Amino acid sequence: MDYTILGRTGLTVSVAGVGTGGPSRVGLSGGGTEENAVRVLRAALEQGVTFIDTAEAYRTEEVVRRAIDGEPRESVVISTKISPREDMDEDAVVRAVDERLRLLGTDYLDICHFHAVIDADYDRLVERAYPGLLLAREAGKVRFLGITERFNADPGHEMLARALDGDLWDVFMVGFNVLNQSARQRVLARAAEKGIGVLVMFAVRLALSRRDRLVEVVGELIGRGELDADLLRRMGGSPDDPLGWVVNETDAATLVEVAYRLVRHEPGVHVTLSGTGSLEHLNENLASLQKPPLDPSVVQKLERLFARVDSVTAQ
Repeated sequence: MDYTILGRTGLTVSVAGVGTGGPSRVGLSGGGTEENAVRVLRAALEQGVTFIDTAEAYRTEEVVRRAIDGEPRESVVISTKISPREDMDEDAVVRAVDERLRLLGTDYLDICHFHAVIDADYDRLVERAYPGLLLAREAGKVRFLGITERFNADPGHEMLARALDGDLWDVFMVGFNVLNQSARQRVLARAAEKGIGVLVMFAVRLALSRRDRLVEVVGELIGRGELDADLLRRMGGSPDDPLGWVVNETDAATLVEVAYRLVRHEPGVHVTLSGTGSLEHLNENLASLQKPPLDPSVVQKLERLFARVDSVTAQ
């Protein structure tokens, strides 16, 4: 496993992180058992993963607690998230932090985020709820403060672009993938200048793992004028097989591998999150995230092809 420093936090983290939310929730959403979820998380730890992300909304904090039980606390970086509510004030935030600590069975959180924040709620959140995170940090309950975007509702990153104007956050969670690379200029470059640690979600979603969904999404992008069909053809693709050429021009075995390698080696990205309830799938994802960068010419072609896209999440 490769490791890096998570921006100004100074935390040493694995470049591959395990997410316990998303469509899978470590397999729990598909009927998997908590025992299986614990096995998957422990298998990740055994392969050198040191970063686990959970959240109040995922209802997986207790599974994480079971998975890390017996591990030296300092060997795992725990990232969790509070769902901000309209009436949330600083006292409510402190109570929410205490509940995260109880469920995770720990006396401190490495990173505590406000979860899935949209631009319209940002000012209220900073004014009323953010002081609660500061109180929790002063009490030693939280080490570093983070914020995550609601990528489905904000694929153009308006909220995080605003959050970059201040100096409140140590860590961001941002959506970034082959189909929507708009975070490269709007978030990643500026976050790097400020030393903000960056976690990437949505590196792979349905459109990058199922060809029928990819064909559908690419057709929508062409219809909206965000993707040039002629340029796609010149690169070797077509509306019926949009990205088969990418695999042919790289040493990657699958488009999923291409997608993980693009994100993992993007400048400014520290941790690429991947979630699954399958041990086989976990092993494949971790293997992809430890492979070398894609050929720069392929990365440049993908950047050019999707340069105008900021409306999709690849879901």
